[in-house]
Amino acid sequence: MKFLLIDRIIALQPGVSIVATRDIAHDEPYFGDHFPGFPVVPGVLLTEMMGQAAAKCLAAEPVSRGKPMLARVMDATFRQWVRPGQTVALRASITSSQSRFATAECEASVEGKVVAVAKLMFAFAPADQFVPNPRDDVLERYLAGQPK
Repeated sequence: MKFLLIDRIIALQPGVSIVATRDIAHDEPYFGDHFPGFPVVPGVLLTEMMGQAAAKCLAAEPVSRGKPMLARVMDATFRQWVRPGQTVALRASITSSQSRFATAECEASVEGKVVAVAKLMFAFAPADQFVPNPRDDVLERYLAGQPK
């Protein structure tokens, strides 16, 4: 299963906020089991989408503290099902940012209606723990389109 759950970034203030989207394909592999005849995106994947958006916001900061990694789901609420063919808009605001951790308030919506909210905490893993010069195609595409 592909685990990159952000398709594009719409707006970004590094270390402050982000708006991103994810198009939910009809053939996502989890729909066969979740649930047969009534396919919906699992809440854990909505949480991961919000987390990936917030992590991209933190990763875009001018000074790196390491790779932002989801460390804690402090709160998550799911209000409505997300179905195949829908586009999820993801918003994250960084609410606290320290040298070793950050927190974010996140929201997922479909057609302007909030479907999930979460408060997430991130820790920063040392960059040398990962492959050298990892690429984030979604973030790079967004940054490349911005005026210098």
